[in-house]
Amino acid sequence: MTTLDILFRYEHHPTEAAVIALNDMSEVYGIRRIQLKEEAKTIRVEYDATRLNAATVAQLVRRSGINIVEELPLIPPQVAAAAEPAPAPAK
Repeated sequence: MTTLDILFRYEHHPTEAAVIALNDMSEVYGIRRIQLKEEAKTIRVEYDATRLNAATVAQLVRRSGINIVEELPLIPPQVAAAAEPAPAPAK
């Protein structure tokens, strides 16, 4: 089994029916865990990549009634540290 996580950002807060449908999605073979963070408007799904792929997981989330805006990277982009100036030579 190869587990992967995928993170989606959604537009509007889900309805009660959508949350129930999302909860029912955990019964799909290959879905391991679903995390909904309303304050960040994100859904994180852990799934078995030997059973499902990212497109299928996104389709399942959409079918639950949640409007996915985008897929977010799990690792935030790294900001290159500004190079420190070289010390002046001693005189």
